[in-house]
Amino acid sequence: MGTAELKIEVQKILEQNILPFWLDNMVDYENGGFYGRITGEGILEPWANKGGILNGRILWTFSAAFRVLHNPDYLEAAKRAKDYILHNFYDVEYGGTYWEVDYKGNPTDTKKQFYELGFMLYGLSEFYRATGDEEALEYSIRLFDTIERYAFDSVHNGYIEACTRDWNTKDDMRLSDKDQNFPKSQNTHLHIIEPYTNLYRVWKDKRLENALRNLIDIFINKILNPKTHHLDLFFDKDWTRGGGTLESYGHDIECSWLLHEAALVLGDKEVLAKVEPVVKMVAKASEKGIQPDHSMVHEANLDTGDVDSDRHWWVQAEAVVGFLNIFQYFCDERSLQIALGVWAYIKDHLIDYEKGEWFWSCDANGVVNRVEDKAGFWKCPYHNSRMCLEIMERF
Repeated sequence: MGTAELKIEVQKILEQNILPFWLDNMVDYENGGFYGRITGEGILEPWANKGGILNGRILWTFSAAFRVLHNPDYLEAAKRAKDYILHNFYDVEYGGTYWEVDYKGNPTDTKKQFYELGFMLYGLSEFYRATGDEEALEYSIRLFDTIERYAFDSVHNGYIEACTRDWNTKDDMRLSDKDQNFPKSQNTHLHIIEPYTNLYRVWKDKRLENALRNLIDIFINKILNPKTHHLDLFFDKDWTRGGGTLESYGHDIECSWLLHEAALVLGDKEVLAKVEPVVKMVAKASEKGIQPDHSMVHEANLDTGDVDSDRHWWVQAEAVVGFLNIFQYFCDERSLQIALGVWAYIKDHLIDYEKGEWFWSCDANGVVNRVEDKAGFWKCPYHNSRMCLEIMERF
């Protein structure tokens, strides 16, 4: 298979498998926006709370899909997401967006997690990119200002994880129960550089440019482990590495192409020359997660020897994009074969051809995980849709 055939296959999956699932099953016509959860068994829970991350990612997905494919149904879904976010998630009193609302749209968790604000910014900036909607750009800039004002650490550099609703210190900064409680993380920085890059495509503000340059430096000089070439996950405020010796192969390969994207969009040849060796280095290190069945495992704790060997949907999607990026820019045929192998695994194991969308994961024996959500707080259409759209636009 070559890239031309791959492009045809992913466009079909996007238009006939992923996006119809969300349009047909997740639109909440009674209470507005989108439902909060469909279980791994395919059961809709219309009373489930609605997460900010889910809604920001839905907004990005349908905005990007409309920009590329011009389907009015995608525009309608993007407008629905944008309106719901501004009416129900945006905090009019203190700024920023709530973490979670109930099924009727009332705030249930008002903390300000900067990872989530990043996704709201990502979605709103993409909506502006797709439509030219000035309100979306205005709120994108507001969120940029908010992140810079309350998350940026002017003493030690970088961005903290979270604040209370009114921007005071929060003791528990964890992104989820699976994360460790450190004030800074690779994951949050990754999902701040991602929306900042997208906003810079449409808003060439000098402050934003400087923030992007700084984030690139942070990844190269603080987050990248110079000994292993993996990206460390957790840090104290002064950038002391914490949390043990962890390797997250999905985040490694996702970061390799998002960091490259940031440098490309910035358009500075000197920055690009500094970034590209790191891009190749991190992608190469992530190959440690590639398995004989051509999938990529999630992560490993080298201190305990524990390996999360499940083949998560998002890890596979990011692996396809990341290795295709190495092939595209550095003419690395081996990386193309890795990407095609991961795509073959996705087709054989993760795509739900009967009910639509992808399963959360499979175990090492290929058994589908039906315990985790099919759609929900963390199970969104963004990773797999973005994989498809990246391939469609690149080739």
